[in-house]
Amino acid sequence: MQNRAMREYAARRGWTIIMQVKEVGSGAAQRPLREKLLEAARRREIDVALVWRLDRWGRSVADLLSTLQELEHLGVGFVSLTEALDLTTPAGRAMAALLAVFAACAREILGERVRAGLAHARQNGQRLGRPATAARHADKVSKLRRAGLSKSQIARRLSIGRTSVRRILAAPPRKK
Repeated sequence: MQNRAMREYAARRGWTIIMQVKEVGSGAAQRPLREKLLEAARRREIDVALVWRLDRWGRSVADLLSTLQELEHLGVGFVSLTEALDLTTPAGRAMAALLAVFAACAREILGERVRAGLAHARQNGQRLGRPATAARHADKVSKLRRAGLSKSQIARRLSIGRTSVRRILAAPPRKK
């Protein structure tokens, strides 16, 4: 159904179909056939990319916008049949610009939410970042060093990094 509708649309527009991409398992991160189509665009072998739906082309708004911008830079049009988004027209390009604005806004809102969440966690006394796993071994590190073990031997015995051992030994002694 999709292929027939796209072929009929291309015929109405007077376009010649150069290549057809049909990816199965389209949720995959690697999409070799889409990349093949982009390579054809980079070689100036195609003038327009016609897709059934936007979600068939981009897996995220960021992915969609980056590939649409690349196609625009290459002078390759983009048409999404079911959304009636035609970037070969001025109105279609305006819609793409609006999509980019909304995507940027969504990224900024997400960043603000993350920063607010981190600030809230700090205010509630929550420790952020990686846990201080090696610091728990400070007493053992000092004891093993006094026993004459090298820094590498200590690291192996306690299953911590040599840099952690050096950092613990270089730190001033803790008060008990």
